[in-house]
Amino acid sequence: MADISAIFFILLIAGAAFPAMLTAWWLLFPDLIKRAQSRVEKTPWKTFWLGFVLIVAVTIPIFILLALPFGPAKFAGWILLGASLAISTIGAAGISAHLGARLAIQSNVSPLNGFIRGSVILELAAFFPVIGWLFVWIPVIFISFGATGFALLNWTPREKAQSSANPLPTQA
Repeated sequence: MADISAIFFILLIAGAAFPAMLTAWWLLFPDLIKRAQSRVEKTPWKTFWLGFVLIVAVTIPIFILLALPFGPAKFAGWILLGASLAISTIGAAGISAHLGARLAIQSNVSPLNGFIRGSVILELAAFFPVIGWLFVWIPVIFISFGATGFALLNWTPREKAQSSANPLPTQA
C-alpha cells in the first residue's frame, strides 16, 4: 500500500510542477515565450517541421553517445537529453501561452490565470491514455522543439501583406 501511495504522490507532485515550471518560464522570459507563442499561433506547420528536424538532429548524437561503452560519453548523452528536453519547455510555455490567450478571451480571466489554465489543459490532455500519448504528446513535443528553435533564433513570422483592395490605411 505504501508503494502505491508513493507512486501516486510522485505523480501528483510532477503534475503540479509542470504548470509551475512553465509559469516560471513565462514570468522570467516574457519576450522569449511571446516569440514562441507567436510562432505557434501564426505558423504551426513550419514550427512542427522545424521541431521534427531539431529532434532528429539531437536524437542522433544522443543515441551515439548512449551506445558508446565509455562512461563519460554516456553521461554526456544523458546530459544532452536532459538539456534538450529542458530547453524545449520554452516552446511548451509558448503553446500554453497560446491556449491561455484563447481561454482569457473566451472566459474573461486574467492573462496569468489563462496561462496557468492553458498549461494544466496541455498537461492533462497529454496524460490521457493512448489518444493523448499519440495525438497530443507527440505533436506537442515537435511543436515545442520548433517553437523553441524559432524563439531562440529570434525568427518571427512575417506579417501578411495587405490586400490589394485597400492598399493604404485611411486617415480620419
